[in-house]
Amino acid sequence: MAALLALPLMAVAAEDPAVASLNQRLVALQADVQTADAASFEKLQAQQAIAALAKAKRKELDNARYLAERRVAIAETAARTAVAAREVDQLERTRSELLIEAGRREVTKARQEAERLRMQSQIQAEEAERLRLAAEAETLARQDAETALTSVAGRQQQRLSAAQQNAAKLAREEAELVSGHRLPASKFASRGEVFTLTGDAFAAGQASLSADAANQAKALAEYLNIGKKGRVTIEGYDSANGVGQRRAQALKDALVAAGVSASRVQVTGKKAASTRARSAEVIIAP
Repeated sequence: MAALLALPLMAVAAEDPAVASLNQRLVALQADVQTADAASFEKLQAQQAIAALAKAKRKELDNARYLAERRVAIAETAARTAVAAREVDQLERTRSELLIEAGRREVTKARQEAERLRMQSQIQAEEAERLRLAAEAETLARQDAETALTSVAGRQQQRLSAAQQNAAKLAREEAELVSGHRLPASKFASRGEVFTLTGDAFAAGQASLSADAANQAKALAEYLNIGKKGRVTIEGYDSANGVGQRRAQALKDALVAAGVSASRVQVTGKKAASTRARSAEVIIAP
């Protein structure tokens, strides 16, 4: 193609050095593997401008030369800009892949730490129980042992709970990275981890998920598939008969469609007013 660009102007190039120089720049741009497929329209305009310069009359020569130089410069700039844009896109994809991989490694590390602390807690609890039984004949000794047991177990449980919550935090971050969407707000309670969908997740009196709620369901499904193995209960709320049940079912369908096993998920409708802060809850058992 570089040769084809040069052929129409070879004869005139000998008479006008500007034509030869501009044509050489255009041919070099086309011969470069990085810019060969970029800025095709701008290259065509530059080629036409060079051809017009080659045919220009003396009084039109200055304007034709200026236009040809500008067209070639524009083609060069457009081609390099396209190459730079491709490089930026590639760098962004590489960055996203690195972030996801780093998130996965942190989740694995947190899970391993939680398991280590759980085993340590179990060993310490067994040792404390042995000491309590050994001191059972003497009331004071038994009370001291039980106090030590409560203190050790309490501190260890706090550390285990902190590690589990940290693992959940990292899992949430990974789920949001992979899905590209934000999870709904959550809190830890006695019944497990509770995610709450706000009142705008459904239209008034309706059971169809809004676009934002559907995106939250995708992120939640990714979170459940990453490592949260507990059973899932979905509670839907509305004051109208049957609407709460249908809302819970719609949310389950969205989770199942995103890869969550249907057997893990139970649904129930609550005949209670849907508020601005809550229209449905997803509870992951501890």
